[in-house]
Amino acid sequence: MDDEHTASFTEACSQCSVVNWGISDEGRFYCRSCHNVIERTKEVEDTYVDRSSIRVSTLSRGSRTKRSECGRQWMICEGFQFILKNQADALIALGVSSHFKDQVLCQLWRLYLQRSRQAFTSNPVRSVAFKMRRPGSDSESVAESRAASASETDGDTNLSNAEDSSDWPQLSGSADALTYISSPRRRSHRLMSMKKTLALIHVALTWSRESLTLSDLLRLVNEGHVPFVDAYDDLPAEMRLAGKDALIFRVESVPSHRVVHSEAQALVLYLQLKSFPPISRQCLLHPALLSLRYLTDANLPDKLHPWLCRLMDCAGLTDQTFFTFDPLSFPFLPQFDVQTAAIIIVTMKLMFGLDDHTEWDLCNVAGVKDDHDPDPDPEAEFNLRRWYRVTHAALTRAQQSRERHDVARKQWKTKKPLFPSKRMKAVMVKRKRTAELVHRCFHKLSCPSVQRRGPSTFRFCWGDEDGVDGPSLHHKKLSAVLSLKDHALTPLNTAYWHPALTSCNPRECVTHFSEMEAELPRSFMWLLQLFSFLLDVKPDCLYEAVLKVERRILATRPGTRSGTRPGTRSGTRSGTRSGRERR
Repeated sequence: MDDEHTASFTEACSQCSVVNWGISDEGRFYCRSCHNVIERTKEVEDTYVDRSSIRVSTLSRGSRTKRSECGRQWMICEGFQFILKNQADALIALGVSSHFKDQVLCQLWRLYLQRSRQAFTSNPVRSVAFKMRRPGSDSESVAESRAASASETDGDTNLSNAEDSSDWPQLSGSADALTYISSPRRRSHRLMSMKKTLALIHVALTWSRESLTLSDLLRLVNEGHVPFVDAYDDLPAEMRLAGKDALIFRVESVPSHRVVHSEAQALVLYLQLKSFPPISRQCLLHPALLSLRYLTDANLPDKLHPWLCRLMDCAGLTDQTFFTFDPLSFPFLPQFDVQTAAIIIVTMKLMFGLDDHTEWDLCNVAGVKDDHDPDPDPEAEFNLRRWYRVTHAALTRAQQSRERHDVARKQWKTKKPLFPSKRMKAVMVKRKRTAELVHRCFHKLSCPSVQRRGPSTFRFCWGDEDGVDGPSLHHKKLSAVLSLKDHALTPLNTAYWHPALTSCNPRECVTHFSEMEAELPRSFMWLLQLFSFLLDVKPDCLYEAVLKVERRILATRPGTRSGTRPGTRSGTRSGTRSGRERR
């Protein structure tokens, strides 16, 4: 039936440039491809009067001032599109290439709308049918009841009385909020959510091979450089948010690294993406280069990098297929940050033991100078004991500072508060006024000289200048922990311990970290906590990544099978705990 009324209208849609018009239940023309609603309406012929009566061809637009104050009819996917655009613009302002937004993120968003049949398809989902509902109303459509009452009036009645824009503020902000929440596609994780916006941004950054990892992205979000918690504040004024919109766009906190990565993995599979551009050894996301940044942030010597690369070569971790998503050969989205930190931890275990005894014995060999020498030689040997003291003090200060500023960093009040119901409006307005008063008092009492730190990919700053976290140990040598054997440098540590490397069924259990935590060496646990703080991930997530690297390393050694070596013994001895094996 719509084709009879839309056949004469051949103007292309201003949003998607497609000529595919339909008519909503309110009589308005909308694009079937992108759901863009225009001002043109269906020509209505009154059937209750004589043919000579006046024929109404248009609907009155009403007062332009009222319409701008009340907003316009919009869809949930439009709101997410504005939020994604603002997030991408924030990243571009921080130095990300514009190619990420124009050529990658835009295409992924268009593909998502097509896969979810919300736009860019010949068979869009008509779950809403543009039916406007009053909050709490169980009627099929407000417009249908108005049309029924209007049909009983005279033939020359202006239909604008039945579609008065003064009733718009009583309606929900978006046209499909209620259906969006109750849709079975939302329960099947196919519809967009706020945490999925970060997942889509992460997928686009990975495809673009930008140097921002997932932990970097979440840090920028936590520090407020990328809009997320109050991202709806930046929506256009004509897109009013009310009612059920609060359940979709309002978030209380930033999701964790594990949650966003899981959403990104599910999104990649749902979009059925082809193979990503290869992550070669020259790419900044590859552990061979990314490890340099993490070694600097952890204040570890640069001399560890060649040993880390040798470890990756022996384990076959330099192959680009191991870090490149492919739907057939490697259908997993790599965690570049977590994998790189795990490789560094395994390298530290190979060099220093980290069994609560070997590392301190090696420190006695390297301790040529007093740890408290005020002017140490920059070419002196690397001392793990001194490194632990310097880094542990900086880590403690950073953890306390983050705990103090987590609450202060959050916004006290939002610019556009969302009221789920009218009953909550009075309570929330009162809380808003109280928050404003407390915020003004806190601002007057706080020190005005404190400046907000700009965005950085580093957690710590090491050097000899004022205001740094401690002295730099990047240029220390490792000669004291190496020996010349067969004309080649070999670590003095010849034993390597590891927990049980038997792989478990991921459907039955996720991690055994809580069970093994009490048996693991304290030095190893502290190193896990250090890199967990640097990446803002849970220690159990990093622990599982270390086990994966160890399984791969031991599986590639000749004469080994299932992560074990024949002829080695397991159990306890002086300085080791039960439940660990030494190699």
